[in-house]
Amino acid sequence: MSIVLLLQARGRLTADQLAAELEVSVRTIYRDIDALHEAGIPLIGAAGHDGGYRLVDGYRTRLDGLTDDEAGYLFLAGLPGPAAELGHASIVAQLQRKLLAAKPDGPRQRAMELARRFLFDAPGWFREGDRSVHLAAVARAVWNGRRITVRYRSWTSETTRTLEPYGLVLKNGIWYTAANSDGSGVRTYRVNQILELATLDETFDVPDTFDLHEYWAAGITEFRAQRIQGSAVVRVSPTGRQMLRDCSSGSVVEAIDTAADDVLADWLTIEVPIESIDHAHNQFLGIGAEIEVLGPPELRQRLATTVAGLAAIYV
Repeated sequence: MSIVLLLQARGRLTADQLAAELEVSVRTIYRDIDALHEAGIPLIGAAGHDGGYRLVDGYRTRLDGLTDDEAGYLFLAGLPGPAAELGHASIVAQLQRKLLAAKPDGPRQRAMELARRFLFDAPGWFREGDRSVHLAAVARAVWNGRRITVRYRSWTSETTRTLEPYGLVLKNGIWYTAANSDGSGVRTYRVNQILELATLDETFDVPDTFDLHEYWAAGITEFRAQRIQGSAVVRVSPTGRQMLRDCSSGSVVEAIDTAADDVLADWLTIEVPIESIDHAHNQFLGIGAEIEVLGPPELRQRLATTVAGLAAIYV
């Protein structure tokens, strides 16, 4: 079926191309082509530079109906990396072949062109994403509504909990599950912090009142509000302003833009929100001599002490 769908979607393909696409040997392709001939599928094979296999003009298979699994994972069709992490790469690949085969020639070519031109790369620049051995098990528990018992490592301790995983979220290459923890309410758990996992025979139902998108959006809003713990007054050069923009949140960028007001050359005095003294110390230190902290005094003193220590090392 995969061979027929590929030929229907792309036209002529060689045995080598089919083998590479389906991750099998060329010998397997030859065997399957013979089986298709015996089944009455109108395949034409030709040798030579322009050779390969194709379907007889006008033939279209009816094998492009979606299975339950393929329909369920339709939302992953454009996310091959996350699909592989969840253990469903083969389902998504088959789904993509069926979708392409079902399209008329014009839309099919457009879809293939879009796939060549656009890529969704979930992980951030400085991380490779999750490598949790329990991700696929969590995904199955979400899909099948099964309770799981986990040993979970938080910032401060390790605990054992029984979870009802309501959903999975991929954020910057990191997988999180929104789960009801021992009946104490829905919380967010980072999947790669699960040290051990056992799937239970017990099932659960996700409440009708729970909406994963709304839950996640509310969590982001709360997280951003909690991050800002104060403000700092800084003098910053044009170069420093750009460096600060590149490494800061939207609230800092807004403060810079408001203060700049089309001034391009001069140093500006700006009040910017900060998450904490520690975070601001590390962030401003990376901007070097392009920024001067005027306050709060604690932050200015921390930077002065660090810079003096650096000078003692390098002078």
